Amino acid sequence: MHSSFWKAGHTPTLFSAFLYFDLSFMVWYLLGPLAVQIATDLDLSAQERGIMVATPILAGALLRLLLGFMADRLSPKTAGIIGQTVVIVTLLAAWQLGVTSYEYTLMLGLGLGFAGASFAVALPLASQWYPPEHQGKAMGIAGAGNSGTVLAAIFAPGLAHLFGWQNVFGLALIPLSITLIVFMLLARNAPSRPAPKALADYAHALRDVDSWWFMFFYSVTFGGFIGLASALPGYFSDQYELNPVTAGYYTAACVMAGSLMRPLGGALADRIGGIRALLYMYGIAAVCIAVVGFNLPSSWAALAFFVAAMLGLGTGNGAVFQLVPQRFFREIGVMTGLIGMAGGVGGFILAAGLGTIKQHTGDYQLGLWLFALLGLLAWVGLYNVKRRWRTTWGSSSLSSARI
Repeated sequence: MHSSFWKAGHTPTLFSAFLYFDLSFMVWYLLGPLAVQIATDLDLSAQERGIMVATPILAGALLRLLLGFMADRLSPKTAGIIGQTVVIVTLLAAWQLGVTSYEYTLMLGLGLGFAGASFAVALPLASQWYPPEHQGKAMGIAGAGNSGTVLAAIFAPGLAHLFGWQNVFGLALIPLSITLIVFMLLARNAPSRPAPKALADYAHALRDVDSWWFMFFYSVTFGGFIGLASALPGYFSDQYELNPVTAGYYTAACVMAGSLMRPLGGALADRIGGIRALLYMYGIAAVCIAVVGFNLPSSWAALAFFVAAMLGLGTGNGAVFQLVPQRFFREIGVMTGLIGMAGGVGGFILAAGLGTIKQHTGDYQLGLWLFALLGLLAWVGLYNVKRRWRTTWGSSSLSSARI
């Protein structure tokens, strides 16, 4: 990475934003890798299990709007400290009081939503330090906190097997508390932050058709990433009768692919343009998900296609947020909240939908094909709006940035 990038911003803040995002995503995603063990102990149906893992995603989606507003009005650092404190209290309560029913899993999921909302803090905190030509890399590095889902997928099922899944909530408090201390010590708000936005600014942003396009595109890339990440442990367990630990490893491979590609997606978008990068990635993801929908007989074949799909979705996540600051630089806090919210809603629909379809049809096939169709619709939509974007953004964004 070019040396000018490291001189352009504030590296301790970039590192803090990544670490905060990473550990937040780890606990936000915690119910996914534990889903099979929790569902077995609490006797949950496939639909209840799907809604359980989807609840933190939806809560995180809605709370991103709140934390995005707080990041704008107070500061990204202050919003981050508040959100992390709520998550720590939630996990402490779950560990000490116990999660003994389906309803309690949903309440836990609501509290963990604050961890998912960290998106609306980490990205503005990092982005505001960097000029347009480095936005893709800065947003990609901070956004690589998606990799926290890998930590949960790898370690949570094994720790649950050794110590019981209830105690995993207590163990998660250790790295989370350390991260909060590091964040408080190292993170700094950018000296020139955009002026605070009022609630009316959210309504104003929603009147811009480009806002809706970005929300749709991210609901497919990020929604696909986090929705699949939450559903895959159950999928591999149901479809191929893998034990929870093995299913966790399979899922970790998929999630790692998507997480690692996020910063590379931002860098790729800086190089070839965000629109072109996104078109490639939607095509790859849609084809791979459609192939898995044919119920491949081998778990290894399914794993290979899911990994390829997650590579596409992860790259797409980075590409979307390479484009956002170019179009909405002054509204980055508002737009991060809105677009992040849409991504979470997409993830909720996918995770809950897969569980519901499995419950009522006995199979995941229809759910996977519907998601592949959504990826195709995103490709068509982006292809149709790219000409207008390339001819109109020059007047509202810096011409040096590549779209």
